[in-house]
Amino acid sequence: MELDLPKTAAAFVALVVVGVGALLAMDVMPPRITLMMVAPSMVAYGLICLGLGVLYGEHRAGSAR
Repeated sequence: MELDLPKTAAAFVALVVVGVGALLAMDVMPPRITLMMVAPSMVAYGLICLGLGVLYGEHRAGSAR
């Protein structure tokens, strides 16, 4: 399966929505805190991990030659 930008963006958004939705459904903390603090940090951490993963994938693809 080849991942392109739309598939990657859809998977990223789905993961963040499921994570935030689960936290809201479990009522672990007030919704205001979840949406103002947890959701942006999930997006930031996810973008950092996605960037590192893409760079590592490029490195692996380049060293396979």
